[in-house]
Amino acid sequence: MSASPLPETMTVAYREIDLKHASLVSPPFVESHIHLDSVMTAGEPRWNESGTLFEGIDIWRERKQSLTVENVKHRALQALKEQAQQGVLFVRTHADVSEANLVALRALLEVRDLVQDWMTVQVVAFPQDGLYNSNSGHHHDDDVDVAASKSNEELLEQALQMGADVVGGIPHYELTREDGVRSVHRIFELAQQYSGRMIDIHCDETDDDQSRFLEVVAACAIRSHNGPRVTASHTTAFGSYNNAYALKLLGILERAQINLVSNPLINMTLQGRTDTYPKRRGLTRIKELWERRDAGINVSLGHDCIQDPWYSLGCGNMLDVAHMAIHASQMTGLAQINACYDMITWNGAKTLHIPTEEYGIDVGKPANLIVLNGTSRYDVLRRRATVQYVISKGKLICETSVPTTTWMTDIAPAG
Repeated sequence: MSASPLPETMTVAYREIDLKHASLVSPPFVESHIHLDSVMTAGEPRWNESGTLFEGIDIWRERKQSLTVENVKHRALQALKEQAQQGVLFVRTHADVSEANLVALRALLEVRDLVQDWMTVQVVAFPQDGLYNSNSGHHHDDDVDVAASKSNEELLEQALQMGADVVGGIPHYELTREDGVRSVHRIFELAQQYSGRMIDIHCDETDDDQSRFLEVVAACAIRSHNGPRVTASHTTAFGSYNNAYALKLLGILERAQINLVSNPLINMTLQGRTDTYPKRRGLTRIKELWERRDAGINVSLGHDCIQDPWYSLGCGNMLDVAHMAIHASQMTGLAQINACYDMITWNGAKTLHIPTEEYGIDVGKPANLIVLNGTSRYDVLRRRATVQYVISKGKLICETSVPTTTWMTDIAPAG
């Protein structure tokens, strides 16, 4: 295949980057799932001692009562800068819209606009406490503030009116199975009502093998014909389903053509907490889903949390996420390792529904790329290599020196 001639350039580059040393040029990393409103709040107001999802939700419910727009913006911007210097230029963040003042949403909408010159951020309107799992919306006292009496369903719609890019939900946290199904249907209705917004649902984030909302999401996507714009995040219960049901569900997902996001760092941490031994890994079936990629199933990876009530660790490095996925899902064949790299690049771009003409390295596309100190996807993941250069829209925005080691004493040569 002959190479196409390069187009004539009208300007001269202001700097040349020497890539003669082992360097991998790659499209930027994509963060498919993170909660920027809660980043860097670990230990506030207390530590999650049980390490469970539900204690994390309780702690966050206390912490978010004191949120301010400025504090959320400060922490979110700090996290985005840390991610950008590690090669992330596309982010989907969830904003908790379960509080009447919608502080988290207002802050993250401002952050989205503040960073738009160097990073693409999508904001999901996420009802952390569920659509129908709240006492709001039932006040009859004339002295009660109108805003404070809004139901979570009303707050979700208000968030879309304010400009949230994606409709979110959490059906497994509703009071009943029936409420969970009802919430999924309402999410699809709202997405259609508000100009075909994308959908990203926290789905079956539990070890309970009877939590089966993924089938509801997939069925709604089939009937709505909007599968590529729909994402089911977590789906950890998929790892606990019996194989007969899992096989049926895989066939449904092929028809639905939706995206699935696994968050291996946090899923490995939160799930399996009620198990003695054997103890579940707590992940969705990453390998089995990937094996059906040619049938239209797309899998990408995310952090979910960075130093918050659910996960006290993390530094925003997507290579850590992919590295954990390799181990936890036993994706250790070379093609599988490469696939885990694709799950934080190309597959993530597909999850975020980024147009193909806006992602990747090719003539005519925006100059968004990263340069890593490595020779291949395998090498980069094995060593969690340094992202040396981050280029956004043709501008070098970050440069990081590769760590070097100097031996201070002589040692006997090997062998």
